[in-house]
Amino acid sequence: MPLNDLLTPAAVIPALKVNGKKQALQELAAKAAELTGQNERAVLEVLMQREKLGSTGIGNGIAIPHGKLPKLPSMFGLFARLARPIDFEALDSQPVDLIFLLLAPEGAGADHLKALARVARLLREPDVARKLRESEDAAALYAVLTLAPVSG
Repeated sequence: MPLNDLLTPAAVIPALKVNGKKQALQELAAKAAELTGQNERAVLEVLMQREKLGSTGIGNGIAIPHGKLPKLPSMFGLFARLARPIDFEALDSQPVDLIFLLLAPEGAGADHLKALARVARLLREPDVARKLRESEDAAALYAVLTLAPVSG
């Protein structure tokens, strides 16, 4: 199940330079706001509220920060590979270097959860994670995320 319905080539950041979790969320919120026309502060607020419930660092160097926005017209994904791993308070305490931001319209309901599960399944594929870490540019990262067959 490719992610090309969630992700555009413009929504791929090949080497995001951040020093920590909060800065990463701020940078991702800014980029998401730029691409969706949403309010940057509103995007960041939704992400920070979700992190307060528990880290979205799912392990193996992967984080999937997510939230719902009232005025968002459709599901939106943004992928960033970090220039160097950061502490994300992940479940396995491993530093994070692959982040997939997922935003959903407020009324998305089950679609939001399905998209979240799809992203998590894809990024947990060892082959996919390895290719993402080895790819140098946005086009290659986008290709890995949108062309990868997801098993199970």
